[in-house]
Amino acid sequence: MTSVFLTIYGEPVSAGRPRFTRQGHAYDPAKSRSYKRMFRLEAGKQFAELHQKPFSVDQPIEIYIAIYRPIQKSVSKAERTRRLLGEHMPVVKPDTDNYVKIVLDSLNGLIWDDDRAICHIDAWKYYSDDPRVEVIVKEMVPQVNQT
Repeated sequence: MTSVFLTIYGEPVSAGRPRFTRQGHAYDPAKSRSYKRMFRLEAGKQFAELHQKPFSVDQPIEIYIAIYRPIQKSVSKAERTRRLLGEHMPVVKPDTDNYVKIVLDSLNGLIWDDDRAICHIDAWKYYSDDPRVEVIVKEMVPQVNQT
């Protein structure tokens, strides 16, 4: 089974709300657009080193995303420890789905041919002293529906 593991270092940025021109055309805010460009560039370098072809649209895939946010400087040492141990999870904005959106947008057409092949997504937010996004993409083994 084919799988790809990517680690993109730096503070994660979530997808911002689209902006609109006076003519009604939508575009990404500058911060989202810049992060998406950087994410795609770094993912492309890592993917090229694996010497793999993109996942085919005919092959269902599953994706696992771990978002590691930096810990705020203002928290106590005890709270910092709790966050590093995963006892206190980042239930703060931005929402997990906005992080997922920017990751999927960045990797579409690069790691997989078309995002319609994505059949399963798991995503988590954590705190870390080493902010980054980790992505695992795997060929999905179809399962018989048990219901």
